[in-house]
Amino acid sequence: MHRRIRHALATAAAAALTGGLLTAAAGTASAAGSGLQGDFNGDGYRDVAVSAPLATVGGKSNAGQIAVMYGSATGLKAGSRTLVSQNSTGVPGSAETGDRFGEATAAGDFNGDGYADLAVGAPGEDVGSDTDGGTVVVLWGSASGISGGTTVTDPNPTGQDNFGQSLTAGDFDPDGKADLAAGGTSAKVWIFRGGFTKSAGASSSYYTSFQIDHGSGAGAMHLITGDFNGSGGDDLIVNGYSSSTHYNTNIIIYASPTGTKLEGGSQENLAPGLITATGDLNGDGKADLVIGENWDDGISGATKGGKINVIYGNNYSSYATVSVSQGTTGVPSDPESGDAFGWEVSTGDINGDGYADIAIGAPGENLSTGSSTSVTDAGAVTVLYGSASGVSGTGSQYFHQNTAGVPGANEKYDGFGGEVQLSDVNGDGKADLTVGVNGENDWNGNVVGFLSDGQKITTTGITTFGPSNVGVSTSGRPQFGSVMAG
Repeated sequence: MHRRIRHALATAAAAALTGGLLTAAAGTASAAGSGLQGDFNGDGYRDVAVSAPLATVGGKSNAGQIAVMYGSATGLKAGSRTLVSQNSTGVPGSAETGDRFGEATAAGDFNGDGYADLAVGAPGEDVGSDTDGGTVVVLWGSASGISGGTTVTDPNPTGQDNFGQSLTAGDFDPDGKADLAAGGTSAKVWIFRGGFTKSAGASSSYYTSFQIDHGSGAGAMHLITGDFNGSGGDDLIVNGYSSSTHYNTNIIIYASPTGTKLEGGSQENLAPGLITATGDLNGDGKADLVIGENWDDGISGATKGGKINVIYGNNYSSYATVSVSQGTTGVPSDPESGDAFGWEVSTGDINGDGYADIAIGAPGENLSTGSSTSVTDAGAVTVLYGSASGVSGTGSQYFHQNTAGVPGANEKYDGFGGEVQLSDVNGDGKADLTVGVNGENDWNGNVVGFLSDGQKITTTGITTFGPSNVGVSTSGRPQFGSVMAG
């Protein structure tokens, strides 16, 4: 499968601490925003920013573009969106070949006005004479949606490249303000303190160093946020290669409820994996970690077809890693080499029972077309449900493009599940499922939106839209839907 490179197109959606417990009511946008996670236009519905990081813009290949899709009572609609690139009015810079604007994104209210803002990484941006130095831009939310932006300058331009290859938002102080964490190819992750302004950006910044390899193709490849130990402050998890073992790892730094910044001495190595989500799967008030380890069993500790590693939140006590794969009782489908189960993971409360649930992408899944023919890398998504005892295969769901009611069909290299996002886009308090199909139509990409019926994900009211529906050029291979945030 001609898949995107994981660390080069990593998802960096900011995770809600409770795994999708939403309290704001849907309604009309007012002068002040709703304060709802991912609500860029303040109307009480969560929105989804869908990236096409390899889109051609103004004739510049791989410049990158984002369609910010606005939620509504009926979910996401292709006609309700804002299309943003570095050629958009008020957005710093200009679209250039290889910028990859939108390769990493993170939602958070960085200026405290009640509207969610969107941090966007363009890790291929040339900054002056610094080739591929990378840049980060914060796009501002407002009553009319995303509009304009402010540059977040790399504080370490001589020490790293690809600044903005990973992003996440969280309150690490904690002072009630959303901070922005940004990574590049160094072992340092920079924290930009909340209280941003449109004119000056962050009020201040600092860095914390991780025990990860650095240099080309390395550094902080993915970042995620959650209150893992129940301290009241957001902890930071970085995915990279361990500087001691050189194997993929996830390292956590704990926030101090009385501290003023993340301290590097508190870091702890966790299970390996290339993508991570946080959510309260067992309802104990602490964020649990879901780490996708999508590679096969030819590598020590891996599982045929891939798996997820679940680590339940703790108070600095010992913990165990619980693994779930397609071989786990109750989980649909059978494990096969190359399935890439765990390539993408997202958490949210689909049925409103107070337990976060998990969507898992397996874009390498080979599936039947309805005959005996197997379609290579058609892709599938599995949904697992949380409970007081955590997550299991009980009641799980399984979707692909030959599932009844799902538009399209299983085709070679579609990679259905190359991205997954659980968030409430229709304002009913239940998380809905948005799936990226970034290999659709020779890597043009596509997005499929499923709604929760209050108990499960359903194919009723399903929506689908591709790059042409939202104004993204299909020149080249834009991979629309390969990165989401909201």
